[in-house]
Order: sequence, then structure tokens, then C-alpha cells
Amino acid sequence: MIRLGMVTIDVADPRPLARWWADRLGGEIAQDFDGWFCVVRAPELPVALGFQRVDDPTPGKNRVHLDFDRTADVDRDALVAEWVAAGAIHLGQRGDSEFNWDTFADPAGNEFCIGDPH
Repeated sequence: MIRLGMVTIDVADPRPLARWWADRLGGEIAQDFDGWFCVVRAPELPVALGFQRVDDPTPGKNRVHLDFDRTADVDRDALVAEWVAAGAIHLGQRGDSEFNWDTFADPAGNEFCIGDPH
């Protein structure tokens, strides 16, 4: 049997991006391999996030992205403002009358979403 243990993101400079994600998720850089690979663990994440140095990160929209859910007690507008103030770029709100989410890009340009409670 196997299980998903980590989602790894290719990036030019892993440490700053790993620190940013650790701060945003209330976690920590659990492992730092001389700055070429960093592992972030956070209490609410079921898997670790890895940040791996690559010479030429893939340009354009990433093929795999992270999807988070906000809890019902978190105001959507306040959440968007908080993430933008922390350095994320808000790419817009999407969805329909049944389900909505906000799409962002982290400081390295990796897209991720934060969905409404469901």
C-alpha cells in the first residue's frame, strides 16, 4: 500500500517560499536540505509540502495546484485581504451559485485556490 506523503513544488529559491507557506499555514520548515529542498509541515495539512530548487521552473499555469477550504467561521473578504497583504496575488473569485472559490498565486507565481465551506 502507498499513501500520499508530500506535494512538491518546483521553485528557483525554496527557502523563502517554504517560509511564506509555513507562515501562512501556521506550520514550520521541518527539514531544510541546504536550501535546495525544504519540507513544510502544518497542523491542518494531511501531507507535507516540499519546495525543490530547479534551475528553470515550468512557466505558465501549474498543472497541479493546491486546493484549500476555508471554514465557515472565516469571512471570505477578510481572508482574501489577509492573503493579499501577506504577498499572494488574488486572481479572482470563481464558481457558481452552488460552490465558489478564490484563486491566488503565491510569491513565486504558483496558483492555488481557497474554496468556500462545503
